[in-house]
Amino acid sequence: MHGSVLSDTPGARLPIPGQRVIRRTAWQLACAAGLAVLFLALEYDTRLDDAVTRLFYSDALQAFPLQNSTWLDWLNHRLAKYAVAASVLWLLYSGLRRRDSRRAFTAGMMMLATAAVSSLKARSAHSCPWDMAAYGGSAEHFPTLAATPLNAGPGHCFPGGHASAGFALMALYFYWQPSHPGRARMALWGGVLAGMLMGLGQVARGAHFLSHNLWSGWVVWLVCVLGFALFDYRAARRP
Repeated sequence: MHGSVLSDTPGARLPIPGQRVIRRTAWQLACAAGLAVLFLALEYDTRLDDAVTRLFYSDALQAFPLQNSTWLDWLNHRLAKYAVAASVLWLLYSGLRRRDSRRAFTAGMMMLATAAVSSLKARSAHSCPWDMAAYGGSAEHFPTLAATPLNAGPGHCFPGGHASAGFALMALYFYWQPSHPGRARMALWGGVLAGMLMGLGQVARGAHFLSHNLWSGWVVWLVCVLGFALFDYRAARRP
């Protein structure tokens, strides 16, 4: 396909050998396990979360000055999310129109990954920073795997839902990995950067802790790893 980064070359549609899919998936799952251990270690006593959040909290105002910022709401919370949503719809449309199953599947994985984060968030006992006693609320901040305290607050704030939209762009890494590894790496780091920047905007508003966004990226990565492992393994076994 001329004039498009998402090249529709025959090489992009060649199935990956089954053993290669298994080795790749094992490596990617090992990376996920290593990151999980790192994230748990970083938030063991919540000091890193609080140190980052304190950068955006005003003791004098007893509030987050950017919590109701119009420009932050529009640039980070609306326009960035709309841009990612438009990208997903374009991927899905172009994949279906060109009968490119991998492209359409990539769009589906982006939606599934963000839905997984939203589902976890809806069931979470972890509250947002602006609900915490340290930031003008009444709830207690506790690590991911710690027992839920009696004063956990309203909850429904973990992992970071908004950041997951940016992290969903990591799905393009899996789309390009078989045929364009260099482009795939750019997509991976682009997705990480987008997720962290979108998440940072929420941290600045007092809507999420840093750990909420890190775990959001982890969930998106895990969903994409498992989804593309199934997709590529089935393609490899297809006669």
